[in-house]
Amino acid sequence: MSDLPRKAVTRTAKLAALPLGFAGRATWGLGKRIVGESAEIVGRELQQRTAEQLFKVLGELKGGAMKFGQALSVFESALPEEIAGPYRAALTKLQDAAPPMPTRTVHAVLEERLGPDWRDLFEEFEDKPAAAASIGQVHRAVWHDGREVAVKVQYPGAGEALLSDLGQLSRFARLLGPLIPGMDIKPLIAELRDRVSEELDYGLEAQAQAAHAEEFADDPDVVVPAVVHQCEQVLVTEWIDGIPLSEIIADGTPEQRDRAGQLLARFLFSGPARTGLLHADPHPGNFRLLPGGPAGADDWRLGVLDFGTVDRLAGGLPDPIGVSLRMTLDGDAETVYELLRTEGFVKETIALDPDAVLDYLLPIIEPARVEAFTFSRSWMRSQAARIADPRSPAYQLGKQLNLPPAYLLIHRVTLSTIGVLCQLNATVRLRDELEEWLPGFVTEVTGDDAGEDDVVEEA
Repeated sequence: MSDLPRKAVTRTAKLAALPLGFAGRATWGLGKRIVGESAEIVGRELQQRTAEQLFKVLGELKGGAMKFGQALSVFESALPEEIAGPYRAALTKLQDAAPPMPTRTVHAVLEERLGPDWRDLFEEFEDKPAAAASIGQVHRAVWHDGREVAVKVQYPGAGEALLSDLGQLSRFARLLGPLIPGMDIKPLIAELRDRVSEELDYGLEAQAQAAHAEEFADDPDVVVPAVVHQCEQVLVTEWIDGIPLSEIIADGTPEQRDRAGQLLARFLFSGPARTGLLHADPHPGNFRLLPGGPAGADDWRLGVLDFGTVDRLAGGLPDPIGVSLRMTLDGDAETVYELLRTEGFVKETIALDPDAVLDYLLPIIEPARVEAFTFSRSWMRSQAARIADPRSPAYQLGKQLNLPPAYLLIHRVTLSTIGVLCQLNATVRLRDELEEWLPGFVTEVTGDDAGEDDVVEEA
């Protein structure tokens, strides 16, 4: 029997205690206000204490709790520095670590799924996990043909744990809202719930990874490990070494940061165009920098892991994304507005000023206006603050926009990738990737913005 079902009561108690903790801190904050401390200082302390408790609890659990924590972790760059600093390490830890499954449980799963002679399939098998994810953990091994492999073993009861955790988290999603300015937590949790069945199906994951591995087999910039073997609850793929992106975020050189950012943007936009699939879990734990890129040993390639969540996009990303982005850059407010209305971003019952919509969009697409753009936490915070401030016109307009279901996952993946780029503080030639891979997008930027060496840098 797995540790997840046996500890279900403990998991539930830990998650259920979170709202009580939030309520207690709110009362504490009211007391601080009564004795004369400013609302801003009290608000920051409340946010910091809430976040510290939340990520401590999520870091102790697997399942949906960890999945939710990983999804939030890519948005830490939107938080004010004085809030984000104290628990950034805890957020990063959620991306690639969790309590391990007992060895006896791992062996039981392998025996059940691969047969009683499962050890004969491997020349070596390391019982200590090399990495952990929300629904399984990875063991390093050597396949019987000598290849180094990663063996992903699914936690027994993972589906029940995912649904239970996300169900509980959704019940107090409103209380979590202030943690990430400008982000609606409830749709994020709902979307994670919708993806549970796909993530649990290692057959679907193997198909998606195999499609990417075949397409990128000879690619000079992107490495996707080949699938070696797959069955229910077990997925064996080739092993790749490299520097986790979380380490580049913490200690990488400027060259590593820029290269990782460029390749991450390239993979985001080229993947759907080349495979009809969008890798939909872009947190730093799923990427590695591998030495030996096109320029030699001192260059870098991007290793991509975990294809459990993908968006199926036959023909690549939808044309209206590229067309509306190009028209926004051109300042064609009327055409942009009509495109958004046609695609369902503006409901038929809503009437908005096209120029106001354009003003709302232009700051967001600033990285596409120039030859190279430096993504930074300060830029991300400024965007989040602009959209989250109830006094701002952007906040009022944003409340009237709609996100069609067909675009929900694309939207989250794009935001998540931008969050990682800001964590990297990478200077990226984003427009190059858009021109190469985004259907419907052809830049017509002129004037100062089109300078060959322009770099927009945020303080």
